[in-house]
Amino acid sequence: MCTAAIAAAAEQVERSEVLTMGTKAGFQEARYADDGSVRVHYELNDRGRGPKYDAEYRIAADGGIESLANKGVDYFKAAVDESYKRDGKTFRWKNASEDETRTVDSPAFYLSLNGTPEEFVLLTRALLQAPDHRLAILPAGEARIEKLTELKVKGKPGAKKVALYAVHGLDLTPSFIWLDDQQRFFASYSSWSSLVRDGYADVLPTLAKTQETQEKQQSEQRAKTLTEMLVRPLLIRNVRAFDPATGNTIEDAAVLVDKGRIAAVGKASEVTAPAVADTLDGGGKFLMPGLWDMHAHFFGQADGVLDIAGGVTTVRDLANNPPVLAERIKAIESNRDIGPRIIKAGIIDGPGPFAGPTKALADNEADAQRIVDEYAASGHEQIKIYSSIKPELMPAIARMAHAKGLRVSGHVPAYMTARQFVENGADEIQHINMLMLNFLFDKVQDTRSPARFTSIGEYGAGIDLGSPAVHDFVALLKRRDIVVDPTLSTFEDMFLGRPGLPGPGFAAIQTRLPLSWQRNIRSGSGGLPIKPGQEAAYRDGYQRMIDFVGLLFRSGVRIVSGTDGSGGLQLPRELELYVSAGIPPKDVLRIATYDSAAVMKRDKEYGRIAPGYVADLILVDGDPTMNMADIRKVRTVIRGDRRYDSAKLFSAIGIAPSP
Repeated sequence: MCTAAIAAAAEQVERSEVLTMGTKAGFQEARYADDGSVRVHYELNDRGRGPKYDAEYRIAADGGIESLANKGVDYFKAAVDESYKRDGKTFRWKNASEDETRTVDSPAFYLSLNGTPEEFVLLTRALLQAPDHRLAILPAGEARIEKLTELKVKGKPGAKKVALYAVHGLDLTPSFIWLDDQQRFFASYSSWSSLVRDGYADVLPTLAKTQETQEKQQSEQRAKTLTEMLVRPLLIRNVRAFDPATGNTIEDAAVLVDKGRIAAVGKASEVTAPAVADTLDGGGKFLMPGLWDMHAHFFGQADGVLDIAGGVTTVRDLANNPPVLAERIKAIESNRDIGPRIIKAGIIDGPGPFAGPTKALADNEADAQRIVDEYAASGHEQIKIYSSIKPELMPAIARMAHAKGLRVSGHVPAYMTARQFVENGADEIQHINMLMLNFLFDKVQDTRSPARFTSIGEYGAGIDLGSPAVHDFVALLKRRDIVVDPTLSTFEDMFLGRPGLPGPGFAAIQTRLPLSWQRNIRSGSGGLPIKPGQEAAYRDGYQRMIDFVGLLFRSGVRIVSGTDGSGGLQLPRELELYVSAGIPPKDVLRIATYDSAAVMKRDKEYGRIAPGYVADLILVDGDPTMNMADIRKVRTVIRGDRRYDSAKLFSAIGIAPSP
C-alpha cells in the first residue's frame, strides 16, 4: 500500500516490542491518523540507559517527511528536542547540535539525529516510491533499497506475508528491515536486540535464519574477493621488524612465513627463502605482530573486516549470543568470513531491571553453577561478572569458574567495592571507572545505572592518586596479579562530548567515515547529560582516569588493551591514550600484543616476531614506537595463512583508507 493510501485510512495503531537477548526491553507504538500524521512513542531500557521519544510526523505525497517534532531523552538521558519542516524546496531542521536551512532541488529525505525506529520505516516506504528506489539523505548522503526475499509467517494475531529489504548507504553494511504486504513495519532483527510486531515474537527465529542467510552470502563474497591465501612460503623483506617482547627492532630485516607461522627472522642477508617462495617488499615499513582488542563484542557484520583492516588480528569477546558467535567463528576459520581470532568469555548477571543483555542470569548458586558449566563446556575461557550479580554470590562464582580453569573478571557488582571484588576471587577488572568507584563508595553504591559514569564526572577529580588508600589498593592489585582492562577510549567522548561539540575520540579519522557517522560525531551525540557548570569537573574526572592508568603501569599492575567498541577503528585511540598516561610507546605496543597474549596464556605462540610463532603480522607505514598515531597506517595484514590489503578492506565497507 502506498503512503497516500495509508494516510487516507482511519487511524491505525501498530505496536511492537523490543527484545534484547529474548527479554522484553522496550516498545514502540505508532499511530497513523487519517489526516496524514503519524504519532510515535518509543522507549528502551538498557540497564537504566536508553532513549524515550514522543515524535509526530506529517507525511508528504511523495512519501517524504513534510514535518516532524520529537521530544524526549536520548540513550544517556540527555534532553531531545528536534524539529524539521519542508516547504517546497526549502528544508529546515533544528536539534541540540544543528540549526540549518537548505534549498534542495531534487527529492530528499531528512533523517533525525535522534529518530524513532518508525522513522526508518518511513524512509523505507519513501525509497520504494522513489525513482530507481534511491534518495538523497539530509543532512548528507544517499540511500537506496532492494527487496531480497519474501516469507509467509504465522503468529498469534494470524498469518502474514512479509518481505525482507536491505537499505544501503546508511551504515558500513546494509540495514535490514521486514515489512508486511502493506509496507507496514513487521520486524528489525539482530542477534543482540530486535524489534518485532506484537504477537509475532515466536517468528523471530524464522526471520533470523532467512536474514542471516543473506548476510552470510555477502560475507562469503567479501572473503572470496578480499582474502589472499598464502599457499606458498612468503618472504617479507626490506622491513623494520619490531619484537614487542624485547623492544628491539631489526633494521633491513626479512621474515619468512610458511604454513601460517614464522619460519625465520633476521637481517635480510641471514634469511634464506625456498625457491618457490613468494616475496613481499615491505618498502622499509614497520613490521610488528598483529594487535589484540581484549574487550570486544563481536556481533556487527562489519566487525571482522574493521578489525583486520585496522590490524587487529585477535579479539576477546566479553559478552555475546553464544550460538551466533560460535557460528561466526566457524565461518571465519573456514574462510567464509573475514575476521580476527576470537577468544570467548561468557557474561553472567543477576535478574532485575538493570540486568545485562544476556540470558545467563543467576540468582543463586545452582543457577550460577549451571551457567559456568555451560560456558566451560562450550569453549569459553573466562567468566565476566556483571553489575546485578548479588555481592554474596560473587565468591561462589569465582570458585566455580576457577575449578573449571576459567578466568574471572567483570564489572564490580553493585553494593560491592573493587577491593572486595579482588579479595573474593576476581582475576581482572573491566573499565577504569570501576576501580575509581572503589574510592567513591560513600557517594554511590548502586552502580547498575549510569551513576557509575556520572559519579566519576562529579567526584572523580577529587580522588587523590597519591593518598595512602590509593597506594594500598594499587599494591593489592599488584600483589594479586590483577589485570586491568581500562577501555579509556570508551569514556573519552562520553565525558568530553557536548551537543554540537564533538569529543576528540574520532577526530583523527572522522573524514574517512561514512557521512552518517560523520554527522553523529560532529553532533557530539553520545555524551553524558552534563549539567551547566559541570563541564570542567567531567573533564578533570576523565583526566583522573587517564592518570590512574599511568599509575597502574608505573606500579607494575598488568594492563590489557580493550575498546568495548569498534576495535579496528578505536584501538589506535586507546593506545594513544595510554601514551598520554605516560606509558612509553614501546610498552604500549607490548601491552597490545605480547602482554595481552600472555594474559590469555598464548604468549608462546602469539605476540612476537620470532621463529615458531603464529604469523599474525601487520605492516605499518610509519613508526608507532616514535608516534603512536602511525598505528593507524596499516597497509598489509598477515593472519596466519591469509593476507589482506587494508585499504581494500576499508573501502569494501565504505571507509576511506588511511592516508
